[in-house]
Amino acid sequence: KFKYEIKSSSLYSLIEMAASGIAVGINKGHIVTKRVLKAKPSNKIGASSNRTTFVRSIIREVAGFAPYERRLMELIKNSKDKRARKLCKSKLGTFLRAKKKIEELQGAIASSRRA
Repeated sequence: KFKYEIKSSSLYSLIEMAASGIAVGINKGHIVTKRVLKAKPSNKIGASSNRTTFVRSIIREVAGFAPYERRLMELIKNSKDKRARKLCKSKLGTFLRAKKKIEELQGAIASSRRA
């Protein structure tokens, strides 16, 4: 099989072509059947179990939110999302963690409005 990159709208996408059985050309290569592999146990790393999610929800219910989380919620309510993300990044270290935390807090705000 042969992979090549196409630049379209500033994104590089890999396109996989089927082998033709010919030694030259864009689809060069021996024709083989793709093997179907079993899912590896390492693929499950990072997925939270039902028990873990349940325990975390109980702890959240009992302990409530940390002071910085309450401040973030106030910023989100006052539509200062960018400021909230910056504060969250300074507290958590990375922007990806900050975005995840902001999403979680927005969900908590929405559920409190529904209740």
